[in-house]
Amino acid sequence: MTSLGMIAFAAGAQSYPTHTVRVIIPFPPGGTLDTVGRMLAQKLGEQMGQTFIVENRPGGNGTIGAELVARAAPDGYTLLFNASTFTSAPMTMKSVPYDVVKNFEPIALVAKAPLAVAINKNLPITDVKSMMGYAKAHPGKMTFAVGSIGSAGHLSTELLKRAGGLDYLIVPYKGTAPAFQDLIGGQIDGFIDPILGSLEYHKSGLLRVIAVTSKTRAPNLPDVPTVAETVPGYEFYSWYGLWGPAKLTAAVTTSLNAEVNKALATDMKDKLAQQGLLLTPGSAEDFAKFQREDMARSQKIVTDGHIRLE
Repeated sequence: MTSLGMIAFAAGAQSYPTHTVRVIIPFPPGGTLDTVGRMLAQKLGEQMGQTFIVENRPGGNGTIGAELVARAAPDGYTLLFNASTFTSAPMTMKSVPYDVVKNFEPIALVAKAPLAVAINKNLPITDVKSMMGYAKAHPGKMTFAVGSIGSAGHLSTELLKRAGGLDYLIVPYKGTAPAFQDLIGGQIDGFIDPILGSLEYHKSGLLRVIAVTSKTRAPNLPDVPTVAETVPGYEFYSWYGLWGPAKLTAAVTTSLNAEVNKALATDMKDKLAQQGLLLTPGSAEDFAKFQREDMARSQKIVTDGHIRLE
């Protein structure tokens, strides 16, 4: 880069932001995505001296809020905070009003979230082995909820079904709250979702977490085994990231990436770790590479499972 270019790059980074930044979360308030997004927005605001305001824009399985960002000016004042559903859900849909790769600029991978395999407490299931036994003894009758089509929970549920050679029914819900309500009430048998969603229900005895989907046991559930302890090689995560519109300047992308990494080194680190999240600081280029690899894996699960949003 020339000296003149370096000066312009530095000036662009230093002058941003000069006014309020909108962080779009394309799902309703509540849940892990919203919790992490609001925590990050607050930290970025404190660090960068401007307000980062969260706007929830639910609808269309996350596409309404994402499209708003895709159409925004690439100046860094409209950002998208989303989960891995953002990259996987479009694979299940007939049409999407944007291209995940072409219309968005990856800024930072914030955290990976192991999922919890939660089971209705009244079932004779205490671990993955007994769950698999129960499913095989009741072929086509055991039910697993999914909070949304193409979500990490959905893909992990499909992956477990195939890895374990199981025959259970996957039931779509409009969000995680009604899924947990029916799981606790006994209308559904199982639900795989980020640990934070089921943690308190598990601790209070309203449901039973029998396994986590991470490679190693979760620090906040040390007595709960991993799925991989029964099904070797099984590993799955939801993850959370920050994007801007395509053609977001390198100066703004680099500045935001640095500030996200800085935020992940504050007390936010301990707060997220307590909730079972694995922090993933790195460059924007690291995030782009991770996204490509994860999308390839998701596409295989969607294709093999014939997952479609009707």
